[in-house]
Amino acid sequence: MSTPWPQDIAQAKKIQERLQTKVKIAALGKRPKFIAGVDAAFSDSHVFAAACLFSFPDLELIEEVIAAAVIHFPYIPGFLSFREGPALIQAVRRLKTKPDLILVDGQGIAHPRGIGIASHLGVLLDIPTVGCAKSRLIGEFIEPGPKKGFWSPLLHKKKIIGAVLRTRDRVRPLFVSPGHKVNLENSIDIVLACTIKYRIPEPLRRADILSKKGKHRRSAGLITLARALF
Repeated sequence: MSTPWPQDIAQAKKIQERLQTKVKIAALGKRPKFIAGVDAAFSDSHVFAAACLFSFPDLELIEEVIAAAVIHFPYIPGFLSFREGPALIQAVRRLKTKPDLILVDGQGIAHPRGIGIASHLGVLLDIPTVGCAKSRLIGEFIEPGPKKGFWSPLLHKKKIIGAVLRTRDRVRPLFVSPGHKVNLENSIDIVLACTIKYRIPEPLRRADILSKKGKHRRSAGLITLARALF
């Protein structure tokens, strides 16, 4: 699918409305063998996107890449796809092995127009995605129980749009929502399976670290850095 990136909010809303009709929320057809985590960091006029590929369920790091680009869209809540999406897509496409599922640091369908960055990337890449955010964008919820695996529904207009999930005992929960080609049950199971020691799932934790390293490797114009571990 083509990757349109708008120059203003009016164009961005139209793109979101069109892509939202293509979002599919359904059970995974098969268990993923490779899961990628993607995240982005910013420095001045550049965005640094990291994609880290792990085997699943054993979670061995297979490959990681950084892609960086000039920022062309301002920071506006609800429109982060247009600010960091181009670099994130570039990073995913540079992985030598195509992931079966992508964990995204952001929202899936838990978004005012039902298409957060996880859903947006899932549709454009035609890959199952799960949104895993550290904070809520929309919705109401009751605090989940204190143990790992406890969760409560995230509700918006009386519809369940995600889960408020405890990934470690007595730590702040994460906001998990299906992005594309997965359902809520899949999303919860995948996030928990990828959470070993820390609050953040390992693929996303690694992508966060790598994207921040990219800020120290910047140069003028478009930057692309890649490194395969094995």
